[in-house]
Amino acid sequence: MNEVEKSNGAWRYERAKMEIALFYFYSHSMNKVLHLGLQSSLINISKRLRLGSSIVGVGLGTISFNKRLMSNGSDCDVQKEIEAMTVQQLRATLRKLGLPVKGRKPQLISTLQLHMDTNLPDAEKMETTLSTRSESVTIKRKLRNRQEPTEDDCISSGHGQRRLKLSTQKNLKAKVSNEHKSLNKTGKSLLKETISSEVLKTDEIISSSNQIEPWTLLAHKKPQKDWKPYNPKTMRPPPLPEGTKCVKVMTWNVNGLRALLKLESFSALQLAQRENFDVLCLQETKLQVKDVEEIKKALIDGYDHSFWSCSVSKLGYSGTAIISRIKPLSVRYGTGLSGSDHDMEGRIVTAEFDSFYLISTYVPNSGDGLKRLSYRIEEWDRTLSTYIKELEKSKPVVLTGDLNCAHEEIDIYNPAGNKRSAGFTKEERESFGASFLDKGFVDTFRKQHPGVVGYTYWGYRHGGRKNNRGWRLDYFLVSESIAANVHDSYILPDINGSDHCPIGLVLKL
Repeated sequence: MNEVEKSNGAWRYERAKMEIALFYFYSHSMNKVLHLGLQSSLINISKRLRLGSSIVGVGLGTISFNKRLMSNGSDCDVQKEIEAMTVQQLRATLRKLGLPVKGRKPQLISTLQLHMDTNLPDAEKMETTLSTRSESVTIKRKLRNRQEPTEDDCISSGHGQRRLKLSTQKNLKAKVSNEHKSLNKTGKSLLKETISSEVLKTDEIISSSNQIEPWTLLAHKKPQKDWKPYNPKTMRPPPLPEGTKCVKVMTWNVNGLRALLKLESFSALQLAQRENFDVLCLQETKLQVKDVEEIKKALIDGYDHSFWSCSVSKLGYSGTAIISRIKPLSVRYGTGLSGSDHDMEGRIVTAEFDSFYLISTYVPNSGDGLKRLSYRIEEWDRTLSTYIKELEKSKPVVLTGDLNCAHEEIDIYNPAGNKRSAGFTKEERESFGASFLDKGFVDTFRKQHPGVVGYTYWGYRHGGRKNNRGWRLDYFLVSESIAANVHDSYILPDINGSDHCPIGLVLKL
């Protein structure tokens, strides 16, 4: 072997050594990138859960702590605050950060401290530099880790525990491939936000500024060309001038009040602070008489007047209520027809105020096979119509609640497919018109929004809410004499927790 060959052999040997070293360095670096990518995804999720919500169902102390956690306060101060937190606050904070929540208080404190000391700064820094490729791999890892539903994937309902279905990995991968093509102006992938919301989604109560808003897209099987989707952000009028005398009423079919209050993500206090309602009407509380006093003790300060009607013919069924910070002049339960089904099922509460009557009602569903259809249209609707017209002789009436009827085709996503479904039969729709609208009562939402598609109920099956395939079953009907005083009749589709959403009315007095 001559000197040239020896030199070439040595050069190739040194080059091979260098390539091996680079390979190990690159592998080690990519592992760090992917690890930090997972951390950045968790930080991104925690930011949205912490800062992007209007109604957050954890204590105010936990929220304020999380804000300080992200600030530049002294380590000593933060350390003291961590140790002062309760187990529930620690678990709520860790859960929002995507960290394990099992163990006793020392383990929870240790987990949170470790996350703060090691994960937070690097993850936030790396969040702005990760490539689309590393984010995609991070998402795949998260999908593998989230395949099995946890206890947090279950929520309470009136019928017990309902296990929420996670999206299949196949569907999520399809979303990855579709969203992978779309980058924002900074070149950063939109994948992480989209998949994070799908993987972590439960039937949240919180209203997030980053959540998808399906109600802003027109969803209807046979839309007319001039129809528009209801968007409360753009279609509500400006607030009344300060000093204008008015009352703000909200109504909500909660589909089981105790189940709603048990949801960790729901805060009645923050709902009241956000909406600042004077009166709240509830339907389908599913309470028994023995539950009422306990519920009253848990009411928010300021709402000192509450009136509850419970079913006595079938326990844990139906139920209505009025909760008010204005003391009514008088209260009635039922229609006054002793022994009728109307009064045995807890379906009506009436409160008399200075200038109007307010009725919270839960109209009977015609049921599977329309077995209660004749009772509904021949007895209930006629009796309720007679009752409110009698009240109207002394002062105007506001009738609100779940009236269990989509009156027109614009009020239901699939009219053709539901012509013999309870709530949209020809008989029910005609009875709704004859019993209420033809008697001088005004559908306030439809008067304000004549060509707008807005739903208040979405079935749990087939992703009704996610796709905005719903029904408008909840109403504010008012006497014609005060219809011109309605400043706003609106829907709050971003508030979850039930298969219905709340609706509201602002009435000038």
